[in-house]
Amino acid sequence: MKYNTLDYNLFIQNRNLFSRKLENNSIAIFNSNDVMPTNSDGNMPFKQNSDLFWLTGVDQEESVLIITKHNNTVVEELLFLKETNEHIAIWEGAKLTKEKAFQNSGIKKVYWLSEMEEIIERKITDCKNLYLNKNTHSRSTSKVQTRDDRYREYIATKFPNKIIKEVAPIMHELRFIKSDIELELIQHACDITEKGLRRILPLIKPGIMEYEIEAELMHEFLSNRSAGFAYQPIIGAGIDSCVLHYIDNNKKCLDGDILLMDFGAEYANYASDLTRTVPVNGRFSSRQSDVYNAVLRVMKEATNMLRPGTDHKQMQQEVIKLMQEELINLGLFDMHDVKNQDPKHPLYKKYFMHGTSHSLGLDVHDVGDTSTPMKSGMVFTCEPGIYIQEEGLGIRLENDILVTDGNPHDLMRNIPVELDEIETLMHN
Repeated sequence: MKYNTLDYNLFIQNRNLFSRKLENNSIAIFNSNDVMPTNSDGNMPFKQNSDLFWLTGVDQEESVLIITKHNNTVVEELLFLKETNEHIAIWEGAKLTKEKAFQNSGIKKVYWLSEMEEIIERKITDCKNLYLNKNTHSRSTSKVQTRDDRYREYIATKFPNKIIKEVAPIMHELRFIKSDIELELIQHACDITEKGLRRILPLIKPGIMEYEIEAELMHEFLSNRSAGFAYQPIIGAGIDSCVLHYIDNNKKCLDGDILLMDFGAEYANYASDLTRTVPVNGRFSSRQSDVYNAVLRVMKEATNMLRPGTDHKQMQQEVIKLMQEELINLGLFDMHDVKNQDPKHPLYKKYFMHGTSHSLGLDVHDVGDTSTPMKSGMVFTCEPGIYIQEEGLGIRLENDILVTDGNPHDLMRNIPVELDEIETLMHN
C-alpha cells in the first residue's frame, strides 16, 4: 500500500465498539472483497471490503475476520490470511506474515486460510447467533456476487438450522460516527485534493483536454501517497457540465466554456469529495458569475444546517426553498409559474435534480441511516448545483463537512471557492 502504516489502536477500538453490539453466544464473520477479473489473466486493482478494513486495517485479498462473543467479558478475535509461497512471492510479492498482520490489526490470533474450515466449524457449532455481512446500501444496484454472498450460501448449506443475523445495521451505525483518527485520515485526503486543485487551476486554458486535467490530478495524488481517485473523476466542459455523472473526460475545453470538476483523492481507503466549477478562459462571464454566486449562497446556507439534530429530509426541503428563490432571481421561472406548477413535477427539478448531501468515509457514499437525525462526528458532503442545459451551463460546488457540537467544521475550508479566488489562481 502507498499510505503510511496506520495506528492499529484504531482497529482495536473499532472491534471493541463492534463486540459490544453483539449478543452473547454469537459469532460474526467478515470476508475480504474479491480480486475482480478483466479479461485473459488480467485483474482490476484490488479494493478492500470497507467493513473488514474498518475492523482490521488489513488491506489484502483472501482475508477473513471472525469475532466470537461468549459473554460480556469473553471476546475472541481470529484473523485468517492467504499464506505466501515462493511462487506468489516472486510473481505478486510477499503477502502479510502473521507478525505483520498483528502489527496492522492488533489481532493476536492469526491463522492461514487452510486452517479456517476446521476452526470455524467448531466455532459456529458452539454459538447460538450467527452474524454474516453483505453489501447493504440504499444506492447499490450491483448484481455481482461477493465473497460474503458465496460464504452465506455455504453456511446455509452446511448449517441449515442456524439462523443468520445481519451485521450490516451494526456496522452502519458504528461507521456513521468517525473517530478522531478517521477524521485525521479524511482530512489528509482532503488536503491532497486541495493540492490537486491548486496544481490544475493555473494550467486550465482554452484548448486543454479534459483528460489532461485528469492526468495532472492523478500525478499530484500519487505523489502524495494516495492510491488515486476515490471515485471516477468528472471533468466536464460546456454542455457536459450539466451531466451529473459525466466520466468520459475526452473533450477539448473551449474558450467561453464553463468547466465542472468533481474529484477527490483517497488516502488509506478514506475518501474525499470535491467539486469546483471554473471558466476555461479564466474569467467568469456575467451570466456564469450570477449562477456561480447563486450556488455558492445556497452552499453556505446548507453547510450551516449540518448540525446535531438536523433531519436530512427537512434539510433538503429547506435547500429546495433556497434554490427555488435563486432560480427565480436568475430568470428561469417566476412565482406565477411556481403557483401553477405540477406538484409531482416541480419546476426546480429541471435545474436542481439531486440531493444536497451524503455521508462520507471509507466509501464516497458512506453507510449510515439518514432517517436518523445528524450527530456530532458524522461527515457529509454539501453539494448544491444549478444545471441550465439550454445554456450549456452547469455549476456545482462541493465541500466535505464535519458535524460538531458547535459550528459545522469544513474539512475543505482552505480550498478556494470564492469567485475572485478562483480567477486569481487561474491567472497565477
